[in-house]
Amino acid sequence: MKIFFFKILVSLILISCSSDESQKSEPDSVNNTPTTTTQEMLNSNDGVQKLITTGNENNYTFTVTLKSPDTGCDQYADWWEVIDLEGNLIYRRILAHSHVNEQPFTRSGGKVAIAATTEVIIRGHMNSSGYLPQILKGTITDGFTEEVFDTEKFASTATKGNLPDACAF
Repeated sequence: MKIFFFKILVSLILISCSSDESQKSEPDSVNNTPTTTTQEMLNSNDGVQKLITTGNENNYTFTVTLKSPDTGCDQYADWWEVIDLEGNLIYRRILAHSHVNEQPFTRSGGKVAIAATTEVIIRGHMNSSGYLPQILKGTITDGFTEEVFDTEKFASTATKGNLPDACAF
């Protein structure tokens, strides 16, 4: 009997380990089950390296992994943000300190109020040099693709919304 349960447990572990890391799941509209998507980058450019989204329409949590050339409070990633394709700020997650010894690093934020089909850009920002080049672009429904983005495009967004007060360390 113990061997039977052990075989079932091993089978379940093997099945869960073989799942695709970049898969997306559709929301269960009948039960309003939250959607979860994961997208991981394959290159090493500074910027967004990984994205996990969870939640329901107009109430998503984004978990973003950034790689940034932090050196301390003189140069650090001070936020990541979600914008629409016109450059309108949808959500900004302030990063209160540098991550010199923690690269890449991951921080979550939300409530990101978008529809599952709204195409958005997720990008990181440096306090000293502006936006990082590696972004993700896409939708919750269709997934996200990595792009190297013009860091000057929609640069005026950097003066909008909530902004960091100062670097803690």
